[in-house]
Amino acid sequence: MPRGWSDLGRQVAIWLGFLLAYQLARGVADRHPEQAIANGLRVINIETNMTSRLYELTLQQFVDSRGWLSTLASVTYWTSEFTVLTLALLWLYVRRHDSFARFRNTILLANVLGLLGYVLMPTAPPRLLGVGFVDNHHKDGLVQLAANPYAAMPSLHAADALIVGVVLAFVCRRWWAKLIWAVWPAWVWFAVMATGNHFWLDCVAGLGVAVLALSIVYRRDALQVVAARRP
Repeated sequence: MPRGWSDLGRQVAIWLGFLLAYQLARGVADRHPEQAIANGLRVINIETNMTSRLYELTLQQFVDSRGWLSTLASVTYWTSEFTVLTLALLWLYVRRHDSFARFRNTILLANVLGLLGYVLMPTAPPRLLGVGFVDNHHKDGLVQLAANPYAAMPSLHAADALIVGVVLAFVCRRWWAKLIWAVWPAWVWFAVMATGNHFWLDCVAGLGVAVLALSIVYRRDALQVVAARRP
């Protein structure tokens, strides 16, 4: 351990504290399902007015017609937050410790902003709006316990995937690892839309949250790069 087991324990405590805050925010959002449904329908109206169709429905129909792709998209949806993000935090803590604190802070800041969105504007995902999406990935009891049914706007899957992809693409040393993490955000965005869990507007909002968090946490680094390039 870079700073001993006690420091690792503190990091775990920080993350568990955030998970508690997430569940509290979920409890607040769950009290207003009618508002969440209404907000989800507003997202549909905005998208159809802009593009005249729901591209997410087309994506789900395309994926569901190919069983292996549907399974892969579903696995990506569940593991991108609960598994990949945790492993990225652990790997950075152990192998790239100098980059860990800023990565952790960026993830926490983005998720806090997302939680504020869930409380202020609970929004149902496409699969719960009765507009043709198939809800076939949330039947298991453990899945239902972990999922927040009214946390679609902004998409924290989209936000966290961008942060993970950007940071790991920079800190990994092998070219193939950089390539994998460079395309990771786009794959996650595809998966969350194809499984009926997010609209593309949710993903755009998530990207905005991620960019804001990155710009705040890494502001000093960005200024140093700019200063270094000045003649």
